[in-house]
Amino acid sequence: MPVAGRAVMNPKTLERWDKRYVWHPFTQQREWNRAKPVIIERGEGNYLIDVNGRRYLDGVSSLWCNVHGHRVPAIDRAVRRQLGKIAHTTFLGLSHVPAIELAKRLVDIAPRGLTKVFYSDSGSAAVEVAIKMAFQYWVMKNGRVGATRRVAPTFIKLKNAYHGDTLGSVSVGGIKLFHDIFHPLMFKTFMADAPYRYRDDFEGSESEYAGYCADKVERILKRHHRRIAALIVEPLMQGAAGMLVQPKGYLSRLRALTKKYGVLLIADEVATGFGRTGRMFACEHERVTPDFLCLGKGITGGYLPLSATLTTKRVYDAFLGEYADFKAFFHGHTYSANPLACAAANASLDLFKKNRVIKKLQPKIKLLSEELGQIASLAPVGDIRQKGFMAGIELVGGKRPAHRVCAEAIRRGVWLRPLGNVVVLMPPLSITMDELRFLCQTVRDAIIR
Repeated sequence: MPVAGRAVMNPKTLERWDKRYVWHPFTQQREWNRAKPVIIERGEGNYLIDVNGRRYLDGVSSLWCNVHGHRVPAIDRAVRRQLGKIAHTTFLGLSHVPAIELAKRLVDIAPRGLTKVFYSDSGSAAVEVAIKMAFQYWVMKNGRVGATRRVAPTFIKLKNAYHGDTLGSVSVGGIKLFHDIFHPLMFKTFMADAPYRYRDDFEGSESEYAGYCADKVERILKRHHRRIAALIVEPLMQGAAGMLVQPKGYLSRLRALTKKYGVLLIADEVATGFGRTGRMFACEHERVTPDFLCLGKGITGGYLPLSATLTTKRVYDAFLGEYADFKAFFHGHTYSANPLACAAANASLDLFKKNRVIKKLQPKIKLLSEELGQIASLAPVGDIRQKGFMAGIELVGGKRPAHRVCAEAIRRGVWLRPLGNVVVLMPPLSITMDELRFLCQTVRDAIIR
């Protein structure tokens, strides 16, 4: 099928060029070069279509970012309209219409008290911004590093955390496979054990488990809070760790602890934001307002790179001063607040409201839970974890590893990508009930094959 006046190249040529010239992320290239790659040529609704015309249900939302499906007319039109005005202008010393409008709208829907928006171009960058802002906040507040805190402040991170791949975000990550090799490049942090009920040896209620896990964080805070700038957490669900669900009350306990010990709270909602947990933001489930809210992935509906770090007036005011004070936040990106991306994000928010996306998502969440219940009894399945439209199926025993299950699902027309030995399901919010049944049935068949 012609695309923008150009015929699609021969698939064999594309495969040859890919293997000769391209280096793919999180991919062992030797294995990639031995296999036949899936090369996507276009999208349609909740499906990806490759250069051979084969269709794949997008079971992981194109890495957790697609919200309303592919080729959404309203978002397409918004990007085209903006393209007719200007594609990009710097945000350093200038502003523009779609970014201003989007900032106001993000503040309107975010947890109350978050009043300022700083734009970046990736989820990892949004976390970097929060880390640097939190550090510099204490510098500005105290006049110099360590004026009231004994040493330069650092951070508390959680075991199994993932916050991106730039060095600051890697420093607050807690997944050995991804992060340990870069240890010499990372700044020092404190790490607390995070909830993992399936692997923890704990007997008690969910509330007791939440308290048990929060106590581990408090032990660090009690001893070291004068050295800590902020605690960073993925609210409700640690995604890249294999969809590890936090017990109810854990997040609100962390918020209470950070207030008690005078430490800032960073909520990384790059993965959990924009409806993934059944509400617009995961923090809403426990009525938590963090000091920083990091957003990305679904912010543009999965169309263009954009991220945002929201913070409070308290933090913002610490950076105010005269030019000669040099208290500005010295950080930025060439493509911060790209107008095309902001236009896509505004159109996506329009669709959330017009299509009542969050309300219509609730029966889909219920159906997903029911379908997962049918999978839970399969012999290779050790645990199933779900929060809203985020789910992970942990396979045990080694006889049916997750990567083989995903490969079989792809062969059957569902695009999936595993995390270790966990099969991840995170479809677009726009998926239909029939497509959701097809997704889960395909995964079930791929496991028992």
